Amino acid sequence: MPDSNFAERSEEQMSGAQVIAQALKTQDVEYIFGIVGIPVTEIAIAAQQLGIKYIGMRNEQAARSLPCCFWPRSHPCLGWYGKCKRELLVEACRLYTKFSARPSSIEAIPFVIEKVRYLRAVRTSIYGRPGACYVDIPADFVNLQVNVNSIKYMECCMSPPVSMAETSAVRMAASVIRNAKQPLLIIGKGAAYAHAEENIKKLVEQYKLPFLPTPMGKGVVPDNHPNCVGAARSRALQFADVIVLFGARLNWILHFGLPPRYQPDVKFIQVDICAEELGNNVKPAVTLLGDISAVSKQLLEELDKTAWEYPPESKWWKTLREKMKSNEAASKELASKKSLPMNYYTVFYHVQEQLPRDCFVVSEGANTMDIGRTVLQNYLPRHRLDAGTFRTMGVGLGFAIAAAMVAKDRSPGQRVICVEGDSAFGFSGMEVETICRYNLPIILLVVNNNGIYQGFDMNTWKETSKFRDPTAVVPPMCLLPNSHYEQIMTAFGGKGYFVETPEELQKSLRQSLADTTKPSLINIMIEPQATRKAQDFHWLTRSNM
Repeated sequence: MPDSNFAERSEEQMSGAQVIAQALKTQDVEYIFGIVGIPVTEIAIAAQQLGIKYIGMRNEQAARSLPCCFWPRSHPCLGWYGKCKRELLVEACRLYTKFSARPSSIEAIPFVIEKVRYLRAVRTSIYGRPGACYVDIPADFVNLQVNVNSIKYMECCMSPPVSMAETSAVRMAASVIRNAKQPLLIIGKGAAYAHAEENIKKLVEQYKLPFLPTPMGKGVVPDNHPNCVGAARSRALQFADVIVLFGARLNWILHFGLPPRYQPDVKFIQVDICAEELGNNVKPAVTLLGDISAVSKQLLEELDKTAWEYPPESKWWKTLREKMKSNEAASKELASKKSLPMNYYTVFYHVQEQLPRDCFVVSEGANTMDIGRTVLQNYLPRHRLDAGTFRTMGVGLGFAIAAAMVAKDRSPGQRVICVEGDSAFGFSGMEVETICRYNLPIILLVVNNNGIYQGFDMNTWKETSKFRDPTAVVPPMCLLPNSHYEQIMTAFGGKGYFVETPEELQKSLRQSLADTTKPSLINIMIEPQATRKAQDFHWLTRSNM
C-alpha cells in the first residue's frame, strides 16, 4: 500500500518567494535592506519567517539597489529586483556589477538560483575584489508554486581562497623598499577588507616606515600612530621616491599617480587582489598579486632576511615631521577661533574630543567629508564609511543604518556617528524615519552652511531675493538658510538639537552619547562661507625641498 505521508510530502508546494528566501538563508545572509512592493513584499515576508532581518528603507538609493539589497558580508552586496520586464535591467546591470543574471524559464528556478547562479552570485560578490552582484527575478516567478522535492539547496559557499604573490616579485619589492630614499606606504580600503592590519602595522613599526591611509583605509593602523603622515599628505605624495600601495587604487583620490602631484620617476609597488587593477594609470615597478594580508606577511618575511630599517632621523622623516607640525598648528589655530558662526575645524575639533574610540564614523558631503576625514580619527580598521571612489551623495544614512544594525546585534552600546553636510543629508534625509522605526544607535551630525560648498546667511538671502524671483538671482549652490533639520528627527520621536556655539555643540553631543535609548540629530550651524584651510602645495623638485 502506498505511503500516504510520502505522497503528501511529494506533493507539497512552496512559492518562488520561499525558494529565494531559503537560498539566502542557506548562504548565511542575515539582513535584507530594501523597499517592498508587488511582488517583492512576499520575498521579504518569507525571509522574515526564516529569521532573516528585513530593514525597510525609504529611498531606493539608500537601500543601494532597486528595490532590495543584501549584505551577506561586509562590503560585497547582492541585489535583486522583482518587478521589471524580463528583458530589462540585466544587461544594464552587467556594466556595473561583478555578476548579473536571471533565470531563463520557470523550470530553471531551482537550477539557476540554487545550484548555479545564486551560489555563484554570492561567491562572486566575495571572491577576489568584493563587489555587487545582481539577480533578476521575473515577477511571475515570485508567486510560482513548485514541488518542494524539486529544490536542491547548495551549501554555503566557502570563504575566499587566500592567494600569495610570486616569490621573485616579493624579493624584488623588498629590494626596492630597502633602497628607497623617501619611502611611503599607502593603506587602502582593500587592506581593511583583507584584515591585513596586523602585518601592515608590523611593517610600519619594525621598519620605521611612514604611512598614509586613504579615507576607508583609516584605522588599519591607528590615525594617531606616530608614523602616520596624514597631516603632511601633499608633501608625502609629492616627494616620495618609492610608494607601496596596499589595496589602494590610483584614481582621483590619489591624483591618478601622475605629476605634478608625484615625482615623474616615482616607483610604485602595487599590492592588490585584482589583477585587472594592476598597472592602471601608472606602470608599477613591481606588482604583487594576491591577498593583501598574505602578501604583506610575505614582505615581512623577505625583509626580515636582512637586518634593515628605514632611518627614523633621515632628512625625509625630518621634512615630513616639520610639515605635519605646521599643518597641525594651522588646523589648531582655525579650530580655536572664537568667532561665530563656527567654522568646520572648530566643529570637528569639539566632535573629535568626545567621540568613542570604537565608534563607526560615516561621512558624506563636500567640505564636510573632506575636512572631516583629516580631523576625525579612526583607531580601528573597518570603522569608517564614506562616499568613496564615486563620491555618491545620499549613501551616508544607508551606510549608517547597516552599520548600526550590526552594532546593535553584535556590540550593544557601540555608537554610529554619521557626519553629513546639509546638502548630502537632503539626498536621503527621510531615512531618519527608518532610524527611528528601528531605534538604531545613530547620532547624526548635520554640518549646516546653508548650501553646497557655500551658502548665504539669512540677511543676504532676504536682500538677494527681495525684489526678484529667487530662481533668477539666488546662486545655484545656495539652500534655504537656517533650515531646522533637527525637527525631522523630533517628528519621528528622536532627539533633535539646533546648535550655534561650541558650548551648545559640546553639550548636545554629550547628551546624545549618554542617551542610548534614542537616535539623535544635531543640526550644527557654521559660517556659510567657511572653507578648508589654504593648501600649501608647491611645484618643487627634490633638490629644493
